Parts: sequence; structure tokens; C-alpha cells
Amino acid sequence: MSQQETRIVRDILDEPHINGRRIPVLTIAERVEGRGLKPQTVADRHDLTVSEVYAALLYYHDHPREFENLRREREQIMTDVEDEITRPEGIVPGFTPPEEE
Repeated sequence: MSQQETRIVRDILDEPHINGRRIPVLTIAERVEGRGLKPQTVADRHDLTVSEVYAALLYYHDHPREFENLRREREQIMTDVEDEITRPEGIVPGFTPPEEE
């Protein structure tokens, strides 16, 4: 087993994260690749080493189906939560009423 594999574990909510840390691999990948943050910036903000950030990115790219499924699960959870929210009649999600003068 490679050193990279031993750094990534699944003991919190069955989601891959860096061993001994609570930050998920997907969060690291989204910050580096989605937001365009530098690995050093992500490491500094989350008290990680740069090698831990790269280990997370390597794991992310080595397991694309796992992360596609994880994204789908997250989206479904959000949809379910939104469906369960009881809103007063006439309130529409995302609607911002005009400001009063």
C-alpha cells in the first residue's frame, strides 16, 4: 500500500478524508480545482501540509466514480432537505422581496 493510500481514510461519515483530520478529500479538491486556490493556500487555511493536499488530490483523481457518487448523494440529501422544509404559504425559495421605500 502506498503512503498516499494510508493518508486517506474513511472513518468519518464513510467519506474519504485525510487521516487524523476532519476535512474531506472532496472539499480539498473543490477548493484547489473548483475555486482555483493554490495547494499551499489550502494547506495553510486547514493546517495541513502541502503533501497532504496533494495526497488528497491524488486520491480524488484515482477514484473518479467514488466522487461522482458522493456528489450525487450530497445533491440528493440537499433535495430531500429542501423538500421537507415547511414554508409559509406564498414563500418561494430564492425569492427576495423588493425593499420598502
